[in-house]
Amino acid sequence: MPQEHATLNALASPMVSHVCGRWILEQVIMGSLFQRVRFTSSGTVILFLLITALLTGCEAQSEESVASSPPPPEVDVAEVVVQRVVLSEAFTGRVEAAETVELRARVSGYIQEVAFEEGELVEQGALLFLIDQRPYLARVGAAQADLAQARSQLAQAGSEAERARVLVGRQAISQEVHDQRQAALNNNRAMVDAAQAALESAELDLEYTRITAPISGRVGRAMVTRGNLANADQSLLTTLVSIDPVHVYFEADEQAAFASQTLLAGEAPNILMIELGGDSQRQYKGTLDFIDNRLNPNTGTLQFRAVLANPDGHIRPGEFARVEMPVARLEQALLVDRKAVLTNQDRRYVYVIDENNLAERRPVTTGRQVDEMTVITEGLTAGDRVIVNGVQKVFMPGMEVSPQQVANVPPINAQPTIAAREE
Repeated sequence: MPQEHATLNALASPMVSHVCGRWILEQVIMGSLFQRVRFTSSGTVILFLLITALLTGCEAQSEESVASSPPPPEVDVAEVVVQRVVLSEAFTGRVEAAETVELRARVSGYIQEVAFEEGELVEQGALLFLIDQRPYLARVGAAQADLAQARSQLAQAGSEAERARVLVGRQAISQEVHDQRQAALNNNRAMVDAAQAALESAELDLEYTRITAPISGRVGRAMVTRGNLANADQSLLTTLVSIDPVHVYFEADEQAAFASQTLLAGEAPNILMIELGGDSQRQYKGTLDFIDNRLNPNTGTLQFRAVLANPDGHIRPGEFARVEMPVARLEQALLVDRKAVLTNQDRRYVYVIDENNLAERRPVTTGRQVDEMTVITEGLTAGDRVIVNGVQKVFMPGMEVSPQQVANVPPINAQPTIAAREE
């Protein structure tokens, strides 16, 4: 028996390094073949021929497997970009008209005419309501008559005062009579002034019966219709709002408000991105024009206002707005294509290609979005190559790939970019 084992080891020693031959040798030694072959001189020859045939088949199979293995999969890679980025914060707000007017009657009377279509655009000075003018026309006539009477009395008093001046010089009348006539003249002058003021007041009330648009804009619905009584300074007739431009009011928390002061300081206009109604297709550029002078003690927020052009009148007051305001600046931000960032539950990672073209799984910490790019705050360095397309072809870390260099999409401009809220 020891002689047969020595003979097998001698025959198999050149092939022990091959995996398939090693397995056959182990089976022979362990007895799976040893029990079936009697180790005589002829049995040894037969066993040697059997092992040689098996090893030849394993080698052929191994060579065929190597020849048929696929090449490394092609993937698109892009380098990590380093760029100056302005970070922004999103705040909710509301659109308000730059001017809002509540039209009320300034004189009492019955509405004789409603001269507009509800909801239409009107120009400044256009007639909106007409109150019955007949009582006010009568008051103007009476005031004109009072003024004429006062002027007649003034003329008479003037003549008497002039005669008194002449007669007192001749000592034909006493000084007391002269003084009385002079006082009467001054009194009639005052009566003329009072009558003149009464006439102007009556004419003004008559003018107030015509209620016109104080500004250009869109008129609301008529709150008081024809034939109904409008009380002076009480009855709300309608509302009128200006159209172009409109204001967007929003409030920022204390931390964001003070962080943005450095970026917003300066003479250059501060451009804000504004999205209306939660619709990504309705995005506009507005200009920050007002910051409140104190924080709201109840909410701990500071109010801001942006001006938004609205030449076509499609933006209506009261609309919901989402405002992106810059709050910080990163001088050396690391950016990668957002498609390169993968998620595993609550963890995020990318595949980095090393110098041997092996895919390495790298956990990262992400920041805000910059268009189609993502800010990486931890996990990558400048110049790292990450897979942006074809990541589904990487089945495991350490897998060899064929990297194809591509440019970042979209191209990053040289100017600072405003980044959106962190996802």
